[in-house]
Amino acid sequence: MEMSGANALAEALRREKTQVVFGLPGGAIMPVYDAFYRMRDLPSELRIRHILVRHEQTAAHMADGYARASGRVGVCMSTSGPGATNLVTGIATAFMDSSPIVAITGQVARPFIGKDAFQETDIIGVVTSVTKYAFQPRRAGEIPQIVKAAFRIASTRRPGPVLIDIPRDVQQEMDVVEFTDQTVPKRYRPLPDPDPEIVLRMVEALANAKTPLILAGGGVKISEASPELTALAELLMCPVATSLMGKGSIPEDHPLSIGVVGMHGSTETNQVVPKADVLLVVGSRLSDRTTGNVQKFCSNNQLLHIDTDKAEMGKNKLPTISLASDAKKALKAIHAGLASRFTQKPKLPWFQRARNDIDMDQLEKDGPYLSAVRVVRLVRKLLPRETIVTTEVGQNQMWCAVHFRAYGARQFITSGGLGTMGFGFPASLGAKVARPDVPVVDIAGDGSFGMTENALATSIEERIPVTVMILNNRMLGMVAQWHRLFYERRYFGVELGKSPCFPKLAEAYGAIGIGVQDYKELSEAVKDALTSDVTTVIDVPISPEEDAIPMLRPGAGLEEATIA
Repeated sequence: MEMSGANALAEALRREKTQVVFGLPGGAIMPVYDAFYRMRDLPSELRIRHILVRHEQTAAHMADGYARASGRVGVCMSTSGPGATNLVTGIATAFMDSSPIVAITGQVARPFIGKDAFQETDIIGVVTSVTKYAFQPRRAGEIPQIVKAAFRIASTRRPGPVLIDIPRDVQQEMDVVEFTDQTVPKRYRPLPDPDPEIVLRMVEALANAKTPLILAGGGVKISEASPELTALAELLMCPVATSLMGKGSIPEDHPLSIGVVGMHGSTETNQVVPKADVLLVVGSRLSDRTTGNVQKFCSNNQLLHIDTDKAEMGKNKLPTISLASDAKKALKAIHAGLASRFTQKPKLPWFQRARNDIDMDQLEKDGPYLSAVRVVRLVRKLLPRETIVTTEVGQNQMWCAVHFRAYGARQFITSGGLGTMGFGFPASLGAKVARPDVPVVDIAGDGSFGMTENALATSIEERIPVTVMILNNRMLGMVAQWHRLFYERRYFGVELGKSPCFPKLAEAYGAIGIGVQDYKELSEAVKDALTSDVTTVIDVPISPEEDAIPMLRPGAGLEEATIA
């Protein structure tokens, strides 16, 4: 059939079952927006919802939050030039955390490419290092094939972002267009089934282990492998630690869950992991924030590493045995192999969990301030079990890593690899669009929230109600913490001052703004927010002197003393 490139894009997105696009229009993408307008004549189930953002970076973060909460590909869109470059931080965030998004950008017309035309940027060149692939169709007839390939590449093997950059005249031109499923690049294939010989070697190592331990990363959540992870842990009766990205891959109230490991992991977890004689790492790239000093990590035990990406094998730590495989299939195969060997599985785990919970009554107000730890733990008790929580980046993120229990694989969403301040709030909006049936809460710091607070306008105008809880210390808290610990309290460039008043800011956008002064007011505010049909911003005063602890000193191994 013959149609314009813009209509071909809209139809291709619809055929990929795209439900929503987060975007901001401009001159180089206007033909596509006109095609979206024309879709309004279609039945509601065939339309694509467009959510208008106030900054392109938040469009990418919303698409990312949507993808992480739903497991589907998130889609964002912008114009050329600055619109496209504003997407880059969000694209890089998704790339580092293996989140499947497709970013669509407009581009100047083909005759002007490379001539420094108005709002021209070589966005293909810009994003090459932070995407799985980037396409630029040169005629309208290529668009359906490219869209099909982009969605497939973004969502399979190790997921990640893909960019489609469409020149404006390609959007406008009429061409013969064909829609087909046979569009995956020839060299791009799904991962094969787990190698049975490697599986057998892993089974033997685990069967002979006296103190086995599993370290679960974000790949477990991506492959929906939480049931297989839990089943294997229960068969071995071994503890399960997680990376920050793996948090929630096993319910954190499970008896075998010992929490997050690493620089800001719990002291108990960091002490237990080095005691394993066989460490099975699943879906983690073993970043420096997970391992501590990588030279000291797993130095006296066997390291078994499962990951979809062969490039991660030995990149940071050389494994004893490595397996390039989907986590779900690999865990299932290992479980089957072990089950056939065990005549009697262990009755008790080899470790004793300390369960040294903090006495909440000791965390009283410090003058005008509430304890961040008590706030996070209190909010966890108030929120329904199925709540999705996003975080910003900084101390708020680390307090949540240790003190906020996650009970499901897609219920804890945070920026791990890139550590992007401003991620949490727009990600919470994307998550709420994906899961309107569950509460969504962003636990924020005042510094991070200030970076993308204009997404409040999108929240109100698009009727996306979430709860934002700002742990407000009027500081760039994590940087200030490092100044205290390592720079003799020489604060510079970290004190944010008294501006803004977050409750008034929220009200200016049409949201509900609440400033709380004690734990009772906080409890009431959270309960009210859960039943509100508009976004609620809760401002919680915490001390600028409160540290996010425990914390490994730079260069320390997991078993070494932490700052506490």
